[in-house]
Amino acid sequence: MFGRFGWAEILIIVVLVIVLFGSGKIPGMMKNLADGLNIFKKEITKQKSEHAPAMDSAKKPASKAKAAVKKPVTKTLPKANNKKTVSSSKKTVKKPSKSK
Repeated sequence: MFGRFGWAEILIIVVLVIVLFGSGKIPGMMKNLADGLNIFKKEITKQKSEHAPAMDSAKKPASKAKAAVKKPVTKTLPKANNKKTVSSSKKTVKKPSKSK
């Protein structure tokens, strides 16, 4: 559970904490820590519930946009002057050379 810490190391850390802070202050510190964690959890759930509708509406257009990106688009321009082929997937434009 503690990774590389063995039971001997954990026991040494607990004894040092008791010696440094005293046995009277430790329960108060643990109570304050628990209260802070509970307040943090309440705020996180409050933020998630406030932003959940906005996140749902933001995800829907993004999925449609991904479907549109997957399809390669090839267009041929009208034959008014010259033949031009534009391909968005290859990013190339073919133009005939100009001669005078």
